[in-house]
Amino acid sequence: MSKYTKEDIIRITKEEKVSFINLQFTDIMGTLKSVCITVSQLEKALDNKCMFDGSSIDGFVRIEESDMQLHPDLDSFVILPWDCESGKTARLICDVYNSDGTPFEGDPRYVLRRAIKRAADMGFDCYVGPECEFFLFHLDDHGKATTETYDMGGYFDLGPVDRGEGCRKEICLCLEEMGFEIEASHHENATAQHEIDFKYDEILRTADNVMTFKYVVKNLANQHNLYATFMPKPIYGICGSGMHINISLFKDGKNVFCNEADNVGLSDIAYNFIAGVMHHIKAITILTNPIVNSYKRLVPGYEAPVYIAWSAKNRSPLIRIPTARGTGTRIELRNPDPAANPYLAMAAVLQAGLDGVEKSMLPPAPKDSNIFDLSAEERKAAGIHSLPKTLREATKEFSASEFAKEAMGAHIHKKYIEAKQEEWREYSTRVSQWEIDKYLGKY
Repeated sequence: MSKYTKEDIIRITKEEKVSFINLQFTDIMGTLKSVCITVSQLEKALDNKCMFDGSSIDGFVRIEESDMQLHPDLDSFVILPWDCESGKTARLICDVYNSDGTPFEGDPRYVLRRAIKRAADMGFDCYVGPECEFFLFHLDDHGKATTETYDMGGYFDLGPVDRGEGCRKEICLCLEEMGFEIEASHHENATAQHEIDFKYDEILRTADNVMTFKYVVKNLANQHNLYATFMPKPIYGICGSGMHINISLFKDGKNVFCNEADNVGLSDIAYNFIAGVMHHIKAITILTNPIVNSYKRLVPGYEAPVYIAWSAKNRSPLIRIPTARGTGTRIELRNPDPAANPYLAMAAVLQAGLDGVEKSMLPPAPKDSNIFDLSAEERKAAGIHSLPKTLREATKEFSASEFAKEAMGAHIHKKYIEAKQEEWREYSTRVSQWEIDKYLGKY
């Protein structure tokens, strides 16, 4: 049942004296975009008559087919809870449509909707809970981001050692005002690193919430003269930021991953789902870990997973089964990072898991010892493979995968490969500070 009607939204904007509406959508690379309209244009937007130039968005359409439509999701309506001198602003998250009224296959939200339909056709509802980490750094005198911080905190530390505590608390209150249920927030392991956890929800709503979360975090940080970054590994030698994805399937209101008679409490469907994710993970790593910097986080020694294995007893493998059972039974995928486009990453994980369920795939035995302590020979003997080590390697896996092409659709599969090949070319031809420090005085 819908939360809002068109009439509800028009009435609320009048009562709350809203002046502007941000019609938000997300591009293929996971960047939040917006068309801002005045409240006088709201009724037109709610009738799906707001057009925009899709050729101006990377990875969307060519200039000769540029007209696209924004179809607002009425249930995403919310008033932004920070002051604006020019009047209150509300937002609506939109689906992107072609000018002929058909869904645009390059819209990441549409890709996730396709995955949700596949699950629904199999009788499942999918729920996801993300764990979003980020860093808070200082701005320089020109308002540009730095990696400087006065923060001295570590895991679960409090102020005044945790210098970002006040900003983090304000973010939590702002999110709650926007309808989030905040379960916990704390300083993370690395200096200046933070985590705010919000309650799991239906998978599409969770992907929307991740985009909203990032938007709020960046805006509130800026108000504190700080810069919030979701870059996975901004500083060498410390832990990077992850976005663990906790995922479960429900049928008729019951968690179908749970089987109390099993020795670890998992059902056959859960095992099939785990196997599907493990089978396809190399092909979809580019979606869960989408940028060059992502692979600076996926290295041994910094808590992020590197090896394709699963366990209900330790945190070193790719997949962990948290201790909660019953309604809380879930699979925690630990490699995704917050640079990921949540719509594409979650669609890929769901599609991979469902493929495992459809084909009754079975995972290997769990690896309950610390995989990082094993030698290369021991990992090889145990059949433990590694995630792609670079964006280039991940791009090759994605490019060669028919599963990935089907899951993402031909448009996004092609555009994503082109973008990531160009990103790798740019990176590989740049001269880094490490090279200057290493070679300039030596040769």
